[in-house]
Amino acid sequence: MSRDHYYNLCQKHVGRCVEIRTNDGRVHRGRIRSVDRRYVYMEPLGARGRGLGGLGYGYYGGYGRGAGFSIALGFITGLVLFPLLFW
Repeated sequence: MSRDHYYNLCQKHVGRCVEIRTNDGRVHRGRIRSVDRRYVYMEPLGARGRGLGGLGYGYYGGYGRGAGFSIALGFITGLVLFPLLFW
């Protein structure tokens, strides 16, 4: 599927818990925080309120406390929504 397809799908589900598979076989689970035309930005499951993430290069391109990661939209091969009770 195209990058535009995954962009629109991720835009629709900002704030939801998802599992994303990439073309290199990796599986990423987390809550979608935001999406731009190149990346989907996610918070790992279980990171909220636990101080995970440490100091380092944060999710929006700046230094500081960041508990997230980004995935290039062009590398996504699958996206699955988690049921509400999972979180």
